[in-house]
Amino acid sequence: MGGKDAPPAAPQSSKQEAQTKRIELMQKPAPSDFPVHELIRERWSPRAFADKPVPQDVLRSIFEAARWAPSSSNEQPWAYIVGSKDDKVSFDKILSVLVEFNAGWAKSAPVLAIAVAELFFAKNKAPNRNAQYDTGAATALLSVEATARGLVVHQMAGFDHEKARQVLGIPEDWEAIAALAIGYPGDPSSLPQPLRDREMAPRTRKPIAEFVMAGHWGHTAPFAKK
Repeated sequence: MGGKDAPPAAPQSSKQEAQTKRIELMQKPAPSDFPVHELIRERWSPRAFADKPVPQDVLRSIFEAARWAPSSSNEQPWAYIVGSKDDKVSFDKILSVLVEFNAGWAKSAPVLAIAVAELFFAKNKAPNRNAQYDTGAATALLSVEATARGLVVHQMAGFDHEKARQVLGIPEDWEAIAALAIGYPGDPSSLPQPLRDREMAPRTRKPIAEFVMAGHWGHTAPFAKK
């Protein structure tokens, strides 16, 4: 039961050590300068996905989180076109609109999606200049809910917008603004070396002093300084 007379722990095999190291790398919490919620620290965007389906009840919950995002006039100008690997036709349609670089790794994700924003207010058809902002907010909440459930979400700008409109039948007054790969974190060794290196690289962000201002553009807010 421990103590100085306890037998030494059995050494890990090289395979076990490698697996442990990969798990540690795949968690990669953000090195925040100031305290933030654990879910914010843990959310990140890997490219390696486990060969594991996402249950439908989990998908329902992460899109329920998107449902409750704030939006201008409560317009809720977002929609998501989703394809999972158990629906090969839908999955392949979304995969086909990704640029080659993204398609190369995203094909391993169990779920792909396209986030779409309605460009005009439903009530009066006036342009909604906040539509993309609000859709981004919905997707951010989706990502946090996914993190809470052990999933990862990688958002992508690299896809063919017009091909997405044609292949997925997106109406003219809506615009595809982001692609998403959703799933459980996988083994970075499954990636080609350049992507593996990026997967394992340290996470970096600008300090808040560079983008939080007070009174006038370019004047750093006093509280943002360390």
